[in-house]
Amino acid sequence: MVDFFINNAWAAPAQQEPGLISFLPLIILFVVFYFFLIRPQVKQAKQHKQLIAALAKGDEIATNGGLLGKIVELGDNFILVEVAKGTEVKIQRQSVSVVMPKGTLKTL
Repeated sequence: MVDFFINNAWAAPAQQEPGLISFLPLIILFVVFYFFLIRPQVKQAKQHKQLIAALAKGDEIATNGGLLGKIVELGDNFILVEVAKGTEVKIQRQSVSVVMPKGTLKTL
């Protein structure tokens, strides 16, 4: 008697899509993530690694924390940086963010 007032809800027939077409949105999403997120980060990491390898005694640097100074001594993992006359600080090589042009410290 209930069937008279309420229509039956039947499931739609299953549609079979070809295998590759069903994965196409996922593939496109991965390509977008690769070109906009992964690739630039890898490129930036490679440039930072080259910067760290090219450090030399006498370079004027800025660290990630904003410390400016001149490299006095180089080690494998640490460098000694002179931040003021007679004041030296030991920091990790990886914390160097940029090598400043020569003479930058004199202008500050």
